[in-house]
Amino acid sequence: MLEISVRRRMLWVGAAAFPLHNLSRVQAARYVPDRGAALLGLLKWLLGAVVAFAVLDLVFGGDTSAVKGNEGPLLVVLVLVVVFAGRALFEAATPILIVETAGGTWMVVTLPNADELRDIAGRIVHAIDHPEAEFTKNVYRFTQYNGPVVQQKGNGNTGMRL
Repeated sequence: MLEISVRRRMLWVGAAAFPLHNLSRVQAARYVPDRGAALLGLLKWLLGAVVAFAVLDLVFGGDTSAVKGNEGPLLVVLVLVVVFAGRALFEAATPILIVETAGGTWMVVTLPNADELRDIAGRIVHAIDHPEAEFTKNVYRFTQYNGPVVQQKGNGNTGMRL
């Protein structure tokens, strides 16, 4: 469970606290993976594998008997490259809540439900405009991949994952 709340003019996301007066952006959006970069990465790895095979072919002078029977590692590398790149190519868009401070620090919360993130964003914005406003919202982690995940970046923050 992750608690997101506003208490006494502070936004709390788990154990991280942000002063409401220091927030410069609160936005519910969808993160779409960079499929072009994933495809380019796949092509680079495949080209690297072809070059490695060509170098091995040159080293052994075209004698495939030296390589014969040892294709397993090459096939494993090719399958892993295709699986990892394919995962990035076909990854679905993820609903995110972005909270950015005036100092450049930003935090991203992901949840499976975009409506819940929009509701939380609206409550935070309402609390910025209304000093007396407070709220607490508990979000639950369903599994490792679709539960609430928090990433914090900027100004020396190394980030955290809850």
